[in-house]
Amino acid sequence: MGATKQTVVAVTILKSQSLRVPGKNFRTLGDRPLFRWIVDAVLECSAVDTFVIDTDAVNELQKYELPTDSRLELRRRPEALLGNHVTANALLDAIIPAYPADVYVMVHATSPFVSTVTLRRAIASYNAAVHAGRADSLMAVTRYQSRFYRHDGQAVNHDPSRLQPTQDLEPWFEENSALYVFSATSFRATGSRVGLSPLLFPVPALQAIDIDTLDDWELAQTVAQGLTRAHIPQEASD
Repeated sequence: MGATKQTVVAVTILKSQSLRVPGKNFRTLGDRPLFRWIVDAVLECSAVDTFVIDTDAVNELQKYELPTDSRLELRRRPEALLGNHVTANALLDAIIPAYPADVYVMVHATSPFVSTVTLRRAIASYNAAVHAGRADSLMAVTRYQSRFYRHDGQAVNHDPSRLQPTQDLEPWFEENSALYVFSATSFRATGSRVGLSPLLFPVPALQAIDIDTLDDWELAQTVAQGLTRAHIPQEASD
């Protein structure tokens, strides 16, 4: 008798407004609205059973052509959870009971270049780490081997008097918000998408681009236009 297939629910959060890049989720990036990049990537991932878009902009979203896919669900955000002060973890706390699953994958429209291949790799890496008892969750990170300093000029991870090649320095990792994988159990343990023992999952620099400011938007627009002109499918961007 074969093993029961695990249930995977992907979640993204779409706000109608953004303070630093007005209306960014609906701005055209390359050849499509920003939100479509991550929507298309997730829906190409066969491991995902349900894709929940939690939003305060259902009416705005419905003005755009959404993919016809039975796995896609629009969740109208409850009034009590509206506002910029509400955290992603608070939203997940309401979403998880409404969509029971073995595994949750959280992605963001503001990380448009995360590929389907990377999503599949992340889910597989999470499952392997959990099975081996090495982790209870996964978060995407950017890996650095560079010389870092504190604000007062004090070296953090190197000795300025003993110059080492950067490839010999201890690697440091930045949480980049590109994606998270976790379970309801790990979420309850911390109240967060990051569990007690997260697996650090480096993603390629292009896929780690996060649009938070107008400068970020200009960079992403340049990348998107290049991908569109070259007709490079998102699947191949890993």
